[in-house]
Amino acid sequence: MGLLERCRELFNTSNLYEVLGTNKEASEADIRKNYYKVSLKVHPDRAPDDPQATEKFQVLGKLYAVLSDKEQRAVYDEQGLVDEESDVLSQDRCWEEYWRLLFPKITVQDILEFEKKYKGSDEEREDVIRLYVQHEGDMDAITASALCSSQEDEPRLCRIIQAAIKSGEVEAFRAFTKESQAKKRARRKRADREREEAEEMQKEMGLGEDEESLVMMLKKNQQSRERNFNSLMSGLEAKYSQKGTKPQKRKKAKK
Repeated sequence: MGLLERCRELFNTSNLYEVLGTNKEASEADIRKNYYKVSLKVHPDRAPDDPQATEKFQVLGKLYAVLSDKEQRAVYDEQGLVDEESDVLSQDRCWEEYWRLLFPKITVQDILEFEKKYKGSDEEREDVIRLYVQHEGDMDAITASALCSSQEDEPRLCRIIQAAIKSGEVEAFRAFTKESQAKKRARRKRADREREEAEEMQKEMGLGEDEESLVMMLKKNQQSRERNFNSLMSGLEAKYSQKGTKPQKRKKAKK
């Protein structure tokens, strides 16, 4: 079965761009970032309950290999076809190794430096507005998905959204403009509870403030907010993956 057929079977669409949640006009960087985010959801280590996770992960690797190759992408864009015999779809490639070459692990220092540059930037504003539209003003979903954000950042995120509404850039979703005080209080309580649990866990584990401890706490603290953790790490690793080594193409054997 070809790549397009496998995409339809596993992702309900044979459109490679739709599988990644993007479109034909997407830049190379956007393709890379979206591939990471989608592949993270079906990574065998992160989706143990999905019996098709491995298959999906492999198909996504092939899909990205096609769209990241200028010649292959041009053919697909023009004809809607994929060359199944091309080197980029080599059947003996280890897609896990390919993925890790694209997205090397990041350090705590990377996270801290990114957060410092990201907060208050145009990039953050664009991301917040995108999340606002995507979730139709639901602040629970927005705050759970926003990068580098905590309860303390919510007023700032709201100001970004309010300014965009006032300027006419986005519509005023009722879920945002008419959010009940009860829902706001519930969100604050969840944040307070998570913070207390993190502090208690830190004491129980005897963790200090060193980098290794911080990494462990990031992972442990976010277990109850898996969506937020995946969003944070996918965003950070996708951005910092530019430092990674780009997999080399295999030379096509002469027949």
